[in-house]
Amino acid sequence: MLKKFLGRLLASDPHSATDKAAADDLIAEGRKAEEQGRAKEACDRYRAAVACAPRYPATHLNLGVGLEGAGDAEGAAESYRTVLALEPDNAYAHYNLGKLWFLRRDFPAAERHLRTALKLKPDFADAYVVLSNLHDAKGDFSEAASLLELALRHRPDYAGAWYNYATALVKLDRLTDAEHAARQTIRFDPGFLRGYIFLGDLLRNDARLEEAVEVFSRARSLEGGGLACEQAELHALNYFDGISDEALFERHKQVGARMEAEHPARFGALANAPDSERRLRIGYVSRDLYRHPVALFLIPVLQHHDRSRFEIFCYATGARSDDVTLQARTLAGRWLDAAKLSSAELADAIHKDGVDILVDLLGHAGSSDLGVFAQQPAPVQVTWLGYLNTTGLTRMHYRLCDAVTDPPDIADRLHTEKLVRLPNSQWCYRPYKESELSAKHALEPPCVRNGFVTFGSFNHRIKLSRTVLALWARILQELADSRLVILGVPTGAAQERLLSYFEQQGIAPFRIRVMPPVTMNDYFLLFDEIDLALDATPYSGGTTSCETIWMGVPVVTLCGSRSVSRSAASILTMVGLEGWIAYSEEEYIRLGLKHARDEPLLRSLRASLRDTMRKSPLMDEARFARDLEAAYRGMWRAWCDGRSAGRRT
Repeated sequence: MLKKFLGRLLASDPHSATDKAAADDLIAEGRKAEEQGRAKEACDRYRAAVACAPRYPATHLNLGVGLEGAGDAEGAAESYRTVLALEPDNAYAHYNLGKLWFLRRDFPAAERHLRTALKLKPDFADAYVVLSNLHDAKGDFSEAASLLELALRHRPDYAGAWYNYATALVKLDRLTDAEHAARQTIRFDPGFLRGYIFLGDLLRNDARLEEAVEVFSRARSLEGGGLACEQAELHALNYFDGISDEALFERHKQVGARMEAEHPARFGALANAPDSERRLRIGYVSRDLYRHPVALFLIPVLQHHDRSRFEIFCYATGARSDDVTLQARTLAGRWLDAAKLSSAELADAIHKDGVDILVDLLGHAGSSDLGVFAQQPAPVQVTWLGYLNTTGLTRMHYRLCDAVTDPPDIADRLHTEKLVRLPNSQWCYRPYKESELSAKHALEPPCVRNGFVTFGSFNHRIKLSRTVLALWARILQELADSRLVILGVPTGAAQERLLSYFEQQGIAPFRIRVMPPVTMNDYFLLFDEIDLALDATPYSGGTTSCETIWMGVPVVTLCGSRSVSRSAASILTMVGLEGWIAYSEEEYIRLGLKHARDEPLLRSLRASLRDTMRKSPLMDEARFARDLEAAYRGMWRAWCDGRSAGRRT
């Protein structure tokens, strides 16, 4: 980015034209060496240029850039300060210093230099971008977006600025504008891989899955785009009702094979002692160890692990942290902040720690850690919790699930892993908040006071498939005075598309309430308005289903053939609501109508579900931890048996 600025002669100085010409020749040699990756040689040439013309600002500016590229930030800063001592109004030196201070998170110093650079050079697009990054880091997304608009006004074809603008707009919930910005990113730079992935994720989260898959497919041929795009596409396909289970499994196997080819197993015979009853080292790997459903499900497990039998390691591969991160950190025997480690470096750390059982909590969701598991740094490897499908890896030995989410006659053939079914549920729920239900909420469902039934769907909007929208429309058509509340759809085009769809099905707009995402407190208050919930398909609710039942609102679900289609069915089974599980689309409609018309049942469940849930295995944290530990112990014994028989599992 900086090299384009370095050819300028910045100011007159006392050197002769001959000295300057010699310095310029040395600078040109340094740039050539730098372009060819010879950083030390480049810096030597720049130092020679400084010696040739020590009061010539261009020599110090080039040396600063060379040192910065070589990783010597302090040396670079000293060179930029020398430029400013010689020429205080040098916009490029102010910009470079501002960028360095930003990277050091000295925001006041960074902003001072960047603002000075912009005062001296108002069309300095790069300075607007770095200043925008600074405000983004401080959480001021509105100012960050405004600064990027200024950068793009001066340089409309700046793909990197369009990308940053798209990310800022998402944080401001301006999703239609963000999509436009993402499309501009790849318009001006067709090889910008992150731009494709960002656009694909936007489309996926907007339930426009066919468009998302098409974008990911286009990006596969880009440099570095193979696995990253295929994993993003896999994640999207889990929500897509236009692909068969068998085809989805084949895609997982293909991606798993490519990942194992790119990340070969490299640790040979592992030295873990094959003692079946010894204290085991369990390692959890996740990017979501903050206020995220994965971490919230993991915390009770960490608290209830038997430390006399298990030593707990947590490898946090994400940079985000909060109070939940701190809680998880205090519960781990060893914690490693691994966000900046490569997959090979993290695999080395895990192997050095002597982890016996390594547990993946992410699968192909988000930025995957599966490259670590492909190298097999631990003798037993398990996937659980964050991705309810196979990883496709042959080196992922097990997947934890339960008998409802993954029945033996359906699920085993669609996994490369061996399925280990926990005796009750595949997860243990701890409520986000323990506040009691309001008296009004507990006494009666809202249909009593409203005179009509209100259905609700609070699942992520990515789950609003064509199939489930059609099912909801048929239920609303049959129950003519009913209403539907859909939460989590941003204001704008996404809401307009939903309302338009239902209007085309003959359902009046006043019967559909589509709401944007809300705070957690407002989210739980909204259950006061809902009589019963309609689950999504083919990707059913997990955390949302638990929260809905916790609030006394029962859920109608369609139990499909995929693991992701059966989460809510597992949860309903744990609380004795098997009569709310449908096994066909027609039964889903029938159950929705039947239960909506049963006011006494809705009243009874509203008053009793929370207590039922508290007493169920779904919230028995100690029992769940023992079940999980028993599963780990069984896996470990199998590995020990394999070692004693002269083979590896």
